Amino acid sequence: MSDLVFYTHPMSRGRIVRWMLEEIGQAYETRVLHWETADTRSADYLAINPMGKVPTIVHDGVIVTECAAICAYLADAFPEAGLAPPAHCPLRGPYYRWLFFGAGPIEQAVASQALNLEPTPEQRTSLGFGCMTDVLNAVEAAVRDRVYLVGDRFTAADLYLVSHLSWGMSFGTIEKRPAFEAYVAPHLQRPANLRADEIDNALIPAGAQPPA
Repeated sequence: MSDLVFYTHPMSRGRIVRWMLEEIGQAYETRVLHWETADTRSADYLAINPMGKVPTIVHDGVIVTECAAICAYLADAFPEAGLAPPAHCPLRGPYYRWLFFGAGPIEQAVASQALNLEPTPEQRTSLGFGCMTDVLNAVEAAVRDRVYLVGDRFTAADLYLVSHLSWGMSFGTIEKRPAFEAYVAPHLQRPANLRADEIDNALIPAGAQPPA
């Protein structure tokens, strides 16, 4: 049994973590949980993740949930993959900034839009994401004419942001902007992402449509 276990579903945010796992190049065991059979609500799984959500990883007995946290953890656990700036490097600040901007404002803005909850000007001052336009403008300024978010190499922050932008643009929840498309395109062709997509697409139940 591997000391790195990955709980997921192939049509979930687990695809982000699958890509991350393929990037670090370590052996891992996949355990697919099926919603239709309530696997995520089983007592055994709720003991690991009380939210009953995927993805989750268990590494040497350490449980980590939440996509951005998993990506940050794996980048630090396997530094030889080079997916995070060193701990005391000045680039660590912007790396964390954009990794968690994806987990916070982008996630919140997309969810709000999906529920048709457009915040009023007054509400924007209280909400962490402000509004979708604010979020997208901030991201566009960060990626415009850049290959990488931080420094001169690919990091977990790029992986996380590319995943959100590519999915959002594919499903219409994020506006297609030339700067987003130019930033996303080369990273989607990384060998680790292509392997991850192939693995997850093969696990999608018959009749279901894989993500675009």
